[in-house]
Amino acid sequence: MVCYHDAPFFFYKMPFFSTSSLQIYHKQQTKQATMALLDQSFFHYSLLAYYLLGPPTFIALRFFQFPYGKHNRLGWGPTIPPPLAWFIMESPSILLPLILFPFGQHFTNPKALLLMSPYLLHYFHRTFIYPLRIYQSTSHQNTKTTIGFPLILTFNGFLTQALNTCIQARWVSHYKSDYDSDGGLFWWKFFGGLVVFLWGMRINMWADTALLVLKRESGGYKVPRGGWFELVTCPNYFGEIVEWLGWAVMTWSWAGFGFFLYTCSNLVPRACANHKWYLQKFAEDYPKNRKAVIPFFV
Repeated sequence: MVCYHDAPFFFYKMPFFSTSSLQIYHKQQTKQATMALLDQSFFHYSLLAYYLLGPPTFIALRFFQFPYGKHNRLGWGPTIPPPLAWFIMESPSILLPLILFPFGQHFTNPKALLLMSPYLLHYFHRTFIYPLRIYQSTSHQNTKTTIGFPLILTFNGFLTQALNTCIQARWVSHYKSDYDSDGGLFWWKFFGGLVVFLWGMRINMWADTALLVLKRESGGYKVPRGGWFELVTCPNYFGEIVEWLGWAVMTWSWAGFGFFLYTCSNLVPRACANHKWYLQKFAEDYPKNRKAVIPFFV
């Protein structure tokens, strides 16, 4: 049964107004409502899955390390050059926001675009600049053999990054409540978190540069010294943790906080494994007061 009162008023003024036109209208409305419900369910279940991934990731990485870099070992199938692997893994972080943002209700809101900018800044560096720096570093090494990156880990990283980017981009562009309802509080959260984010990014980029230069000059692994390396073994991981803490403050959301927690569950055990590796490899030459990733604590 067609409920005429549910149709917009202008339908009644149109010369072609008919029962069939109302039926088409209601079908379109029902389809749109169904798609919106499916999208909302996908977002919420994706966010839940992201939170559930954290604990098993942390536990698994306490006992097992991905076979690349200093933990490289055979038996993990075909490999690809590390610069290409990093580009593939991080590429969803650039591509998906470009695809998803136009479908968000906040697509044209300057605050939404501004809020997404730090995320895109980080991953523009990770997707394009960092792989080039790895390539330049390895191309200057005297060794003729370059350790490959397992293809299966590249695929795993691609999927994880795609999941996270879908969550972050959809929340910023669509599922955040009206940006104007925050009033001036939006700017306090944004600029406060941005300061933390940029500080962490600076630490991360500085540490990455120091490690690449050290490996290029020595042709292998040496004890890194100076700056944040006097406090922790992995200041690059520490910097990234700080970055996403800043992102959590900027977004002030379950999506942003979930990303921060997952970053910790992924990077903290990996930093502890790297710390243990350095202690075993360099023994007495490695500073005993240096922590793994969090200065003075972990």
